[in-house]
Amino acid sequence: MPTPEAAPLPGHRGARLAVLDPATGEVVDEAPDQRPDELDAAVARSRRAWHGWRADPAARTTALRAAADAVETAGDGLARLLTREQGKPLAESYAEIARTAARLRYFAGLAPRTRRIDDGRPVHSEVRWRPVGPVAAIVPWNFPLQLAAAKFAPALAAGNTVVLKPSPHTPLATRLLGSLLAAVLPEDVLTVVTGREPLGARLAAHPGIRHVTFTGSVPTGRAVAGAAAGSLARVTLELGGNDAAVLLDDVDVERIADRLFWSAFRNCGQVCMAVKRVYAPARLHAEVVDALAQRARSVTVGSGLDPDTRIGPVSNAPQLAQVEAVTRQALEAGARAAAGGHRLDRAGYFFAPTILTDVPPDSPVVTGEQFGPVLPVLPYRSLDEAVDAANGTGFGLGGSVWSSDPDRAEAVADRLECGTAWINHHAELSLAQPFAGVQDSGVGVAGGPWGLYGNLRPFVVHRPREERA
Repeated sequence: MPTPEAAPLPGHRGARLAVLDPATGEVVDEAPDQRPDELDAAVARSRRAWHGWRADPAARTTALRAAADAVETAGDGLARLLTREQGKPLAESYAEIARTAARLRYFAGLAPRTRRIDDGRPVHSEVRWRPVGPVAAIVPWNFPLQLAAAKFAPALAAGNTVVLKPSPHTPLATRLLGSLLAAVLPEDVLTVVTGREPLGARLAAHPGIRHVTFTGSVPTGRAVAGAAAGSLARVTLELGGNDAAVLLDDVDVERIADRLFWSAFRNCGQVCMAVKRVYAPARLHAEVVDALAQRARSVTVGSGLDPDTRIGPVSNAPQLAQVEAVTRQALEAGARAAAGGHRLDRAGYFFAPTILTDVPPDSPVVTGEQFGPVLPVLPYRSLDEAVDAANGTGFGLGGSVWSSDPDRAEAVADRLECGTAWINHHAELSLAQPFAGVQDSGVGVAGGPWGLYGNLRPFVVHRPREERA
């Protein structure tokens, strides 16, 4: 998942960030480009606030529920600002706001459980849980608010404080969210810092931070882990995916085509757990390509503020260049665009929804993470071949199997090397379930009680059993 930097605002270099509307390329607003000393001060305030925040679980629950209410109340303003800086259709921004509030409310209702250990020894052993300390949450530009909440909601519920750094491409809605939550949370419990690199690197390496949670690219994730190692801080890394959808030979193509298409193209394909490769039986391959291409050609692409838009622009210029590059590489290597394959001739960062066929299996659009509105469809001749190909990259976030026989599909899904497998759908998560990848897709677990305990450390108390005098 790429996380390129934003451009400086002319005339304010080193002090402000220009935030561009991806639908027009024009400046929406600007945000502070904060200095190292400002980051140090934010971490210091976060640590001071931690001592009071950790001490009162009941107050935390009340505050987090109030935070969820505040997000919902401000939904209209947050959603429109999110669409303007990120590009997604307004309906998807509203869904992101709802998910942000839901995460706060969900984690407000969770609490760690004390456990008594009875191992036959003449002592009582009790495992309790303590917060780890200030948490750094470093968030990408594809779901700025939802992914922020996925990090700060469990951290706050566990009794930690949080320093939140959004992408320099999408700081505006996050800053607004931070100001809304500051009105209902104690001072400095959640702090938003904004700026270009090396601000994120400094935050990850900061000695006052005890847990670094990051979503972004594999190379940056490795750098974050290395930076955090200096202070032995805990790390949770969600590093994107290259999810494969494996279609079995009994699949009803027309019945699944809409679900399959939107599993790949929601948020303009800029979803870590989106379908990024489709493997279809050779005899159904042409039918699958045609069904997906028909949808790609007919979908409305435009500004996210237009109610008719279903797919918005690519979120920023560097990512558009990445999408163009991997598509061009595939076409030059012999692939054919059944739909799209090019940038749209209009203002903004628009790329035509693209279905690729005849793609060489070693093409970067297959082996890497295109993270945009481009989907390769590859044929297979045996199920073993399809499973091997699905497992054949360094990623392992998610995958799906599509069939008219769910039991058969589940047996195939059990062979996928990934953190989550779906049957006849893709990229749907419950707040109560764990979310984790294998291989290069990440380290640690988010979501559900696992996400809460990831922000806690065990604390064991021993005491002798009562003895008679």
